[in-house]
Parts: sequence; C-alpha cells; structure tokens
Amino acid sequence: METTVSTDDFFASVATKSDSGALRGDYTHADKNYVVAQNWAGYTPEQHALWRRLYERQAKLIPGRACDVFLDSIKTLDVSQGIPQFDRTTEALYKATGWQLVAVPGLVPDHTFFEHLANRRFPVTVWLREEHEFDYIVEPDVFHDFFGHVPLLFNPIFAEHLQEYGKGGLKALKLDGLAFLARLYWYTIEFGLIQSPEGLRIYGAGILSSGGEVEYCLRNPEPNRIPFQLDRVMRTLYKIDSYQETYFVIRDFQQLFDDTAPDFTALYEQLKAQDALPANTLLPGEKNFLVA
Repeated sequence: METTVSTDDFFASVATKSDSGALRGDYTHADKNYVVAQNWAGYTPEQHALWRRLYERQAKLIPGRACDVFLDSIKTLDVSQGIPQFDRTTEALYKATGWQLVAVPGLVPDHTFFEHLANRRFPVTVWLREEHEFDYIVEPDVFHDFFGHVPLLFNPIFAEHLQEYGKGGLKALKLDGLAFLARLYWYTIEFGLIQSPEGLRIYGAGILSSGGEVEYCLRNPEPNRIPFQLDRVMRTLYKIDSYQETYFVIRDFQQLFDDTAPDFTALYEQLKAQDALPANTLLPGEKNFLVA
C-alpha cells in the first residue's frame, strides 16, 4: 500500500533513516559543518564496479529523456569509470559557476544544509549503496547526490536558483515554513520536469538517478504533469515510497529562478490557512500535459 507523507518535512523526516532506524555514514570525523574528507582511496574495487553499473544503466536511459544541460554536463564530467573525486569536479565547477562540492557523511541538519547551499557549497554524501540496494535506497548516497544533482550546477541560472533556495531555507526555519519549502524542493530539484522543443524532459535528481522513474515520468499515462505554479506546488503533498502521482513542469530554468526568488513570508501565511492537496490532485481547469 502506498503511503502519503503528511508532515512534508523533507529534510527532517523524509528518507532520513535506514531500515534499522540509524543514520547511514560515519559522523565521528565530521567538522562543525558536517564536512568530512572524501577518502577516495578508501573505496574498494567492488564499489567502483557498482558505480560503473549504476552509471551504465542511467547512461542508457537518459538520452532523449534528460534535459540538454544535464546531458552536456554529465558527458563533460566523464565519471563513467568509478566513483568521482570531488576535488577534481570542484575545480571545474568553481570555474563554471563558483560552486564547490563538500563531502558529508550522510544527511545533515536542516540549518547546515541551507547554510551550505546559501554559500554555494553542495553537500555530496560519501558512502555508496550496497548491491542489494541497486534499484532502491532509502536515503541519498553518492550516486544520487553526484550523478543526479551535480551536473545541473554547471548551469549558471540553476546554480543561482539553488543558492537562493538555500538563503530561503534559512528564512523558512524562522517562519515555520519548512514544510512548504520542502514541497518545492521535492517537486523541482528532486522530481522536476522541464519543457523543451522536443517535448518534456527531466531535470530532477531523484528521477535522473532512478532506474525506473526515468521512463515512467514521461511515458506512463497515470501521473499528472502540471505547469509549475509556486503556491500550487507548495500546497501539494508527495510520495516517498512510490513513483510520483504528480510532476510539475517548468518552462525553463529562468522561470524557476524568477518564480522562487521573491520573499515567501506572506505566502507562508497564506498557505497555512489552506488545506494541503493530496499528491494525485488535478484541480479544475489545470492543464495536464499528454504523454508522448
């Protein structure tokens, strides 16, 4: 049975624990910002082989499905042979958009996460899933974080958006707005779709690093595919244990930046007075993009 998350606190309650209830990763050597050394030399040949298999699977799926920015960046990064070294990517990324990668042991507190983003630092988990988790993991690992998120940071507009999101997150913590901001993150940065001249394409990291949802989100007739509207997204609950029932579609990254840059203080108060919408909601008059 599928379960809808009603708390919507993505950073505090969604995918934060493993099946045993304990956070994954070694936090004993993390500094005050939860940053650790990647220790690339410590990855085993088996882990590099698992990365290659994950990469090969996604490389076959994403052409014609991922947005052009992602495809161009992942090709340039050339990380097909094994787990990448973060410092090498950071050198190229900093030259492109002024962002850096920071290694973290796993999930980090909300405030720390937002602080990193607000200062153009993207946290990348150092541990890799195990063989039995090839198709599904409960919390983000290095493959999800690096393969799914990092390529888009080479796009200047998306990079600016993510920094503004981090600044907005720090404000949201003081305004009791985290639930609404979590929905925005979920339906854009993790599970967003974008229009292109060739049709809908994927930019959300949660889809791009998934073996099954890449095809499902674009071709299956069941889910809704609705034009992005900020307050609509912030009202909508989401699924964490199944493919999404609704995807929101942006026109381009400039729309994402423009629509999410303003201060959300007044919008949070407005949303608190409204009921949340179930994940499968299609409101009267809403456009629903047809599958190709």
